[in-house]
Amino acid sequence: MAMDIKAQITKITDTLAKDKNLYELFQKEPVKALEKITGLDLPDEIVQQIIDGVKAKLTADTLKNAAEGALGAFKKLF
Repeated sequence: MAMDIKAQITKITDTLAKDKNLYELFQKEPVKALEKITGLDLPDEIVQQIIDGVKAKLTADTLKNAAEGALGAFKKLF
């Protein structure tokens, strides 16, 4: 089964950003959340790649938002 993992990661993070309940499920049980979002029962090696990618993207997005907020606050000082 050929799967664009990067596209799946983007789809999943977009879905998690819009659905608080799915986000909470992902935090507790990422495999169940992925299966619910994708509607697929994926092989373990693919699931782990996607989970790792989603966690990395969520962390990167959080850091980006924090940096943008800090920069905005700094600009207001001047």
